[in-house]
Amino acid sequence: QVNSKQGGSPCEEKHVVLLSPVGRIEISGCETGLHEIKLPKMSVLPSGAESSVACEVCEGAEEMTEPLQQCTAWLRAYFCEPATTGTLPVPPFHHPLLQRDSFTRQVLWTLLNDVKFGEAVSYKQLADLAGNSRAARAVGGAMRSNPIPIIIPCHRVIRSSGDTGNYGGGHLLKEWLLSHEKLQKEKLA
Repeated sequence: QVNSKQGGSPCEEKHVVLLSPVGRIEISGCETGLHEIKLPKMSVLPSGAESSVACEVCEGAEEMTEPLQQCTAWLRAYFCEPATTGTLPVPPFHHPLLQRDSFTRQVLWTLLNDVKFGEAVSYKQLADLAGNSRAARAVGGAMRSNPIPIIIPCHRVIRSSGDTGNYGGGHLLKEWLLSHEKLQKEKLA
């Protein structure tokens, strides 16, 4: 249950499952915005970073709110026609973490707005961008608590050494997302 405001009434949460090239992505949200995107845990990488699998909603299509429709459209574009994500609206977010003012929220918004498709940034660089150069560890904490992965691209945050680092969806998924973006960016260049 997600409350809209302190003491407010709980939202009517809806759920959608998107079948993507990386597996089943579970998305939840209400009329106001997205609550969460749950990534599949991958044990095997899909062959090639080509978008061979179509992106289709396989559950919950009949009760999609506008934010859920925007989210599935954005994710479909991300996997199948990445060049078009820039022209699509980012769905509104309605998760408590993204409502209240905090360093975590600042970091997630900075990541969403400043680190573009096909780019990567270190934890330290992101801390700099978010206004606190000494907060690289806090940036790691913000990445772990990101409720909207892929759209808020925490997979683009890597270690200064160039090592990919940890990821909520697992190491393989992070590597797949990074190589998907790199390949797609090269195609457009």
